[in-house]
Amino acid sequence: MEKKELRKIYKQKRKELSSKEVENLQENIYKQVFELDLSTIKTVHIFLSIERLFELNTNPIIDFLLLNNKQVVVSVSNFETNTLKHFLFDRKTKLKVSSFGIPEPINGKEIDAKEIDLVFVPLLISDEKNYRVGYGKGFYDRFLAECRTDVKTIGLNFFKPIKEITDLNMHDVALDTVISANH
Repeated sequence: MEKKELRKIYKQKRKELSSKEVENLQENIYKQVFELDLSTIKTVHIFLSIERLFELNTNPIIDFLLLNNKQVVVSVSNFETNTLKHFLFDRKTKLKVSSFGIPEPINGKEIDAKEIDLVFVPLLISDEKNYRVGYGKGFYDRFLAECRTDVKTIGLNFFKPIKEITDLNMHDVALDTVISANH
């Protein structure tokens, strides 16, 4: 299937999940994340959840990372250039919700993408080769291209991977791993 169609299907599927289903799926994902060996990881980028798009609540993962003395990094989106700027995040970081419904830091220290060891990547669906479908603006494809070649990438998804995304392009980056609740 092509990305446009997959985007439409999985946005709808996510919207149709009951709060109990979301709770169970999230617990399954959290359990898998909490079991990861992060001993060699110092700096972790994670997305802040967009509630109106029914994304996975990443707050428990952020708390886990901070409790394990990881530097947590979050982003601010520039919709004119479809790029991200990255900022250190802790529980003192003030957030404001952008006009696009994205929580963004307003007082964090900017950090270069090359300093990041692990990126948790949002997605709507992935395929068996760990290619992903996001919202279609290429923010994460551009961001991951700025990272070191040894950066670890982990997608977080409610749904098990599909067989294949048929319209991949040269900018698409396969993730190292995808954690899905329904595997």
